[in-house]
This record gives sequence, structure tokens and C-alpha cells, in this order.
Amino acid sequence: MGHRNKVLIIDDEPTNIRMLAEALRMDYEAFFATSGERGLTLAAEQSPDLILLDIMMPGMDGYTVCKSLKSDGRTKNIPVIFISAKSLLEDELQGLDQGAVDYITKPFQVPILKARVKTHVNLKRKYDLLESLACLDDLTEIANRRRFDSALDEEWRRCRRTFQPLSLIMMDIDYFKRFNDHYDHTAGDDCLKRVARTIKQCLKRAGDLVARYGGEEFACLLPDTDLEDAVKIAEKIRLAVDQLQIDHADSPVSDHITLSLGVAMTLPFPDRRPTVLVDSADARLYRAKANGRNQVASTKVVAV
Repeated sequence: MGHRNKVLIIDDEPTNIRMLAEALRMDYEAFFATSGERGLTLAAEQSPDLILLDIMMPGMDGYTVCKSLKSDGRTKNIPVIFISAKSLLEDELQGLDQGAVDYITKPFQVPILKARVKTHVNLKRKYDLLESLACLDDLTEIANRRRFDSALDEEWRRCRRTFQPLSLIMMDIDYFKRFNDHYDHTAGDDCLKRVARTIKQCLKRAGDLVARYGGEEFACLLPDTDLEDAVKIAEKIRLAVDQLQIDHADSPVSDHITLSLGVAMTLPFPDRRPTVLVDSADARLYRAKANGRNQVASTKVVAV
């Protein structure tokens, strides 16, 4: 069976949940929450493709849930359809003002429900495709600078909430301009693609991100990773690129392509911006270059 899109149902009435799940079970992976608070947790954890949301629930009502979903970077792009017995025009307008993409009144017709769900799931799929393409580097097909900046901000905030370390590796291909001048830009492009692929193969966890930071510079973002482990990963990357044995006759360091790498780790803390991590990793990268290149330099960033 191929990929099944996920639909989260948030409703406090078991009868409503059964009706919705029965209507959707042939085409979607449907799961549910019986409170707004639980719905927010599941939405963040499971990343559904669509949310069907009741309005009248005890505790947190649907409008508040929708507003919370749209204010959270993890869930803001998940389409929400309100399904409610509230049928006045102002109710529907309020729901759409909170960020919902559609509003269906109870009792609903199953064929209409399924058609609207299908429409919005398809739109979400196309949106996700465009987003992924916009975040890819055309040449190397890894994440681009835009995606890196977004991920750094997200992971900084998440690690600050969970009191987990965040590490970053910044790396440069040594004397890449000389490589381009000696071999030509076609060979340079091929080199960048091979190095990018090799770096990516060195990262095993889903949350780790490798990006082309610019030119011949790459970045690896490593959430929940302390300095010791980040240095091990950096050394693994350095050795893997070294073992590619890509000829570099005009390098003062080696007869083949090598990397210089700077590693920084911090526990994200209040009143500091994530750029402190980038600046620190960059400073270590320049230290590695100053010390002879083809090596790893590292530092721990502390609060001041």
C-alpha cells in the first residue's frame, strides 16, 4: 500500500469521531483527539495533512485551537476545516478569520465532506512540494541557505524549551577557487555535488540537517548533540571527503580535495540569538584554516 495522507479529527463527541473516521478510513489514515489540548500535541507530533476541528468543546474551544495551530511554526501550514453545528454566517466568518480553509456545518453530507477533504489534501500536497523545491539547492540537491536559516531558528527555540544542546558544523572545501581555476567550473560543480552527497551520508538522524551555506561552504545542524559527538561527526565527514580522493593538483594542503571544519555547541539560552552559534562555528572554521586546513576546530559557547 502506498503513502496514505493523515487526517486528525479533534472532537469531544465519540459519535462524531466514529462518523468522520468511517467516512475517511478507506482513503486516509484517520486518528483523533477528544480535547483541544490533546489535539495540539498530536498535531505537532504527527504532522497530519489535514485537521477536522469541532468548535464547541469543553475547555479549549475550536477557535482557540485553530489560533494556536496557526501561531506554531510546526503546525501553521496544516489546513484546518471546521465541522460544527454552529451555522450562522458570523460563526463561519470567525472560523475563516482564525485561519481555517473551509467550514462545514452539521449534519454534513458524506460525499461533500469527502470531496472537500480531498481538495484540501491535494492542495496541501502541492504546497509541500513547492516548499521543498524552494528549500533545495539547485546544484547539490541538499537544503539551501533559506532552509538552513529556518531550521536554525526552529531548532534554537525547540532546544531552548527542552534544555537540550544544539551543535553546528561549518565547513569549507580547501582552496576551491584554485580547483575551479585549474580544472574548470564543470569539474567544480561535480566536486560540490560529490562532497554534498558524502556529507549527507555521514548524518544518520532524521533531525540532522546538511545545507549548502554558500559557494563552497556547507553547514550541518545537529540538534540534541553535545560538543564531543559533534566533533566526532565532523571528523567522520572530514575523513569521508578525504577518502573521495578527488584530484586537486593546485592545493597547497594535499593532492586531493580536503575540508576544513569548525564546530560550535551551545545550550540555547534566553536573550541570545542563534547567530551566536553561527558566528562561533565560523570562528572555529577560520581557526582550522589558520592552523593548516584539512582539520577540525571546536568550541563550546557559554552564556555571558
